Amino acid sequence: MSSITWQTVQAEALRRIRTREWPPGSRIPDEAVLAAELGCARATVNRALRELAEAGLLERRRKAGTRVPLNPVRKATFEVPIIRQDIEGRGLVPGYRLLTRAVEPAPAALLASLPAGSLPPGAQLLRLRALHLAGDAPFCLEERWVNPLTAPGILVADLDGISANEWLVQNTSFTGGDIAFGATNADAETAAALDCPPGASLFVIDRMTRAGEALITSVRLSYAPGYQMQAVI
Repeated sequence: MSSITWQTVQAEALRRIRTREWPPGSRIPDEAVLAAELGCARATVNRALRELAEAGLLERRRKAGTRVPLNPVRKATFEVPIIRQDIEGRGLVPGYRLLTRAVEPAPAALLASLPAGSLPPGAQLLRLRALHLAGDAPFCLEERWVNPLTAPGILVADLDGISANEWLVQNTSFTGGDIAFGATNADAETAAALDCPPGASLFVIDRMTRAGEALITSVRLSYAPGYQMQAVI
């Protein structure tokens, strides 16, 4: 069995890209050729090249092979941590308050944003509104819809003691989702929760996660003025 790992193959591919042995715009050797040259399994090469493509350092197109991009897109990576851990990572003491909890029909706006088949007809969702604190100051307002069919146990979970954000990370697995970053002006209700003036500029994250095609949760996180998200290039 070959001792060549995908990390070794990745490092060699990076070396060839950086030294221009594989110049920008060039097509690199096929996976089978590289596997024979490096003495490893084709699956090992596939994993290495896939990781580089996800980082924007290669372009992989079906039937067109793999190329070094002329203008590589440098991707920033970031973590969407448990909010409590985000607060702790800033050297602050986290706090949490569940503000409202109810089971309600899925709202029309949410249904309109979902692909067909994401929710069964007449679906009842758990609606949550919670405030996360950093010290004594509001940090983030969490407004969330959860599908009990894909998050079994959520309806009886102690969400006064643990946030839905943290409970879902611990108890569900997702296969895909969408995330969007934006800015909004605080309406009166949000401003009251975050202790800021109405109309204040807020950083917001809208996130949706799915299990297959089925919705798990849709959440809007509205952060108090001054919040910054960090990413690594």
